Amino acid sequence: MRSMAHTKDMTAGSPAKLIFTFSLPLMLGNVFQQIYTITDSLIISRNLGVDALAALGSADWFDYMMVAVIQSLTQGFAIRMAQQYGAGETDRLRQTVAKAVVYSLLSGIVLTIAAVILVQPVLTLMHTHTEIAWMAREYLIWKFGGLLCSVLLNMTSAMLRAFGDSRTPLVSMASAALINVALDLLFVQVLDLGIGSAALATVMAQGTGGLIGLAALRKLPFLSLCRKDFQCNGAMAKDMFSLAVPMMLQNILISAGGMLVQSQVNRFELGFVAGYTAANKLYGALELAALAYGFAMVTYVGQNYGAQKYDRIRTGIRSSIQIAIVTSLAITAVIFIFSRPLIAMFLTSDSATAEAALSYGMQFLRTLAAFLPVLYILHVLRSVLQGFGDTMTPMISGIAEFCARILMAFMAVKTMGPSAMFAAEIAAWFASDCILVPSVIKRLSSL
Repeated sequence: MRSMAHTKDMTAGSPAKLIFTFSLPLMLGNVFQQIYTITDSLIISRNLGVDALAALGSADWFDYMMVAVIQSLTQGFAIRMAQQYGAGETDRLRQTVAKAVVYSLLSGIVLTIAAVILVQPVLTLMHTHTEIAWMAREYLIWKFGGLLCSVLLNMTSAMLRAFGDSRTPLVSMASAALINVALDLLFVQVLDLGIGSAALATVMAQGTGGLIGLAALRKLPFLSLCRKDFQCNGAMAKDMFSLAVPMMLQNILISAGGMLVQSQVNRFELGFVAGYTAANKLYGALELAALAYGFAMVTYVGQNYGAQKYDRIRTGIRSSIQIAIVTSLAITAVIFIFSRPLIAMFLTSDSATAEAALSYGMQFLRTLAAFLPVLYILHVLRSVLQGFGDTMTPMISGIAEFCARILMAFMAVKTMGPSAMFAAEIAAWFASDCILVPSVIKRLSSL
């Protein structure tokens, strides 16, 4: 089963080398994802103006919530796949994959309907400025109308990662990024179809990436599914959702906290909203390596836990933390040097609004960069617990994040002013680590 091209057995070999080499393609995939996220914002800002950039910012957290729910659902199912793959349980693995396909698609349909219905109420609750609300609404409706494409991309990528394949998700993401940029330029800059067409470009790109992943999965002989694999099994459904649902709730809480913070951000001047948005668009670039290390640790811990190789798990965790800290410090140094041009590339005018946006954006970006090691440890430890099959503790850490964000954004703002919006994110990271660090230590001591 483990000799197929691109799949990787992570139960043998140097843990540090396995984790890092597995992470590299995922990092590159995240780089491409950030390229099309940032390019999307640049094209919209430069062609439609600073108000359009602020509209994207107002839509960001609700958009992130839907994508995060999809990612957590598909990743939750993939945790069990990684464990079954590591244990060599081929029959159970096929059944899990078959049911994951059905559950993911059905959930995607439900999410699509709910998200489209909630667009206007959510934008209203978030105090979105009247002059940009229509753009945010148009963008979200087009984006949410294609959520099934996001389901396909995330489902196939999560499955492939569970089998140790980080190369095909890279190809999927790179293809999606290039297609997205090309369509953005065509729809927004050349044809002048407006902000909704940028969302359509993303949907079409994600669908293409998902089809690439699906083609790769169909080539794996141990995934030759038959009708029997799709039969209902209450025990398996309960097991799979017991992993996925806490992850979904965790990401919903994190997103809800972000949306509430955004609602406070929207109360400030448009320059602040635009600067906050510009820095947020670079947030993904800051954590792209952390996400890669996290995905690697879910697969690494899952496979080794299934194979009952506990010493390898301990060694791998130590190695991943060391790698993550070194990486985060390097990124911090780069951001402090280049924060001004990075923020400035989103702004195209010398207006007072653009000047204010530049100042606020630099302040936020540097605040995030200064505490980046805290975020990287968070991603590694949260993924370690998920690899064990423990998705409840990460959910509790999500509750801690939510509470910290809200306290800072709604209470500290009275004394700190706009800076409280920046500090809210850092407080959330620390709160989450306070839950995750002792939980991982306790888990390792019990092995």
